[in-house]
Amino acid sequence: MKSKRVRTDVLEIAYEEHGPADGPAVILLHGFPYDVRAFDEVAPPLAEAGNRVLVPYLRGYGPTRFLSANTPRSGEQAALGHDLLQLMDALAIRRAALAGYDWGGRAACIVAALWPERVRCLVSCTGYNIQNIAASGQPVSAAQEHRLWYQYYFHTERGRAGLTQNRRDVCRLLWQLWSPEWRFDAATFEKSAVSFDNPDFVDVVIQSYRHRYGYAPGDPALLAIEAQLARQPKICVPTINLHGGHDGVGSAPPTDQQAAFFSGSYERRLLQGIGHNVPQEAPAATVDALQDLMKGAAP
Repeated sequence: MKSKRVRTDVLEIAYEEHGPADGPAVILLHGFPYDVRAFDEVAPPLAEAGNRVLVPYLRGYGPTRFLSANTPRSGEQAALGHDLLQLMDALAIRRAALAGYDWGGRAACIVAALWPERVRCLVSCTGYNIQNIAASGQPVSAAQEHRLWYQYYFHTERGRAGLTQNRRDVCRLLWQLWSPEWRFDAATFEKSAVSFDNPDFVDVVIQSYRHRYGYAPGDPALLAIEAQLARQPKICVPTINLHGGHDGVGSAPPTDQQAAFFSGSYERRLLQGIGHNVPQEAPAATVDALQDLMKGAAP
């Protein structure tokens, strides 16, 4: 494994690379509040199979940095998708297999939906992760509203102060609530928690959760992408949805409600006993899903 950096128009993106430089590209994308350590047991077997595996730190995490103080510290969905596309451009990756969850799953879904020619196949945990911001004001069940407490907390200045002062406490609690069957230890958490010390972490997180409800403006440079996402574009690339059966934030319904968003081959695999952090809790299932898709999709 090699730690590397590459520059896009607004970021210096830090990433870890495994496997041969000339192998078929696979990009693994973490979510909030996690980091690249989620893929520590996923990347090596994929690399051993001959793939070039890239695991980037998202904006606001770990060593990834903004190039200018004037760039909005946006965590909106268009920013995540744009960052992934620019990472591929900067590394001259014409086409890649993508796998992600939470924010990373959102980035992967966006590139798959808007630039399908760049995506060989997709593993997206919980399925279609593109936000429907126009519908964000519609209430959901009381149980689901309860699961979203942290989002409402981040809408307030008290929440910003709380995340700033108590980021490990907040994030550790989310790990516990979202993956109730996962018995991680303090050392495992701390390996990822150091990424939350990024100087832009709080600003990016707060903007992300406010923007998705219309409570914060987006980056003007990304308006065209957000307009495309508002149309809820379907995803046509071959996709497997890995859904944790005990996901504490995005519960898995008995019947799959995601299939309508996919116009190509699509399969949901329900993982009993697994929570929100699928790659770290179920690395073998993540590797299997990617390898199954790559068998039928040309590099």
